[in-house]
Amino acid sequence: MFFTSGHFPVDLVLLALVAAFLVLRLRSVLGKKVGLQAPPLPIVPRPDMLARVVDAPVEAPEPASVACEVPGPGTRVGQLLQALTQQDASFSPQPFLANVSTVFPQVVMAYADGNRSVLQTYLVPAVYEIFDNAIKARDEAGEKQRTEIKSLRSLAIEDVRLNTREGVSTAMVDVRIVSDQISLVLDREGQPVTGTDAVTEFSDLWTFERVMGESSNGWRLAAARSA
Repeated sequence: MFFTSGHFPVDLVLLALVAAFLVLRLRSVLGKKVGLQAPPLPIVPRPDMLARVVDAPVEAPEPASVACEVPGPGTRVGQLLQALTQQDASFSPQPFLANVSTVFPQVVMAYADGNRSVLQTYLVPAVYEIFDNAIKARDEAGEKQRTEIKSLRSLAIEDVRLNTREGVSTAMVDVRIVSDQISLVLDREGQPVTGTDAVTEFSDLWTFERVMGESSNGWRLAAARSA
């Protein structure tokens, strides 16, 4: 549209006013995003994480709260579990998963809280050093990890591997752990750096390893990754 020097573009002014009004209304209704909208991050450093699983009997989790899945004897993994039981009479899938359900929150919360004494109990020295350095870096940055494990949803044995190398037999068991957690890192001012304060479902695959034939050698967490 063209205008001569003697006419004022009233219609354009009205359109501008209407547009400004709509923008203000949208801002008031929708608001603005504040802070970082980062996705939740894994709590435990991975994949090179190593923790010792408690071998002593522990109280089994309530069936209603934690679903434990063990492959049937007719499956490939089920047959490997039977072979593992034949090599290690102390192994039984259900108590093994019960121990995993105890160790998992202990390791996760110990790392979040910077509880070095607990980490020293479960981690071999080389991996404890990795955890220790991560906690030091977090402290030096003035950051705090906030973690709450709301529930363990399920534990499932996903795979079993039996290996023999140079006369040493090793068993590895993969366990999928599904949990509901709140996980975020806060800066010096208490503002979120990563993660979210919403309850989020985490799915992790932890690999436990044990050298067979050594009664003093407990199951150890040899790998952990998101799955």
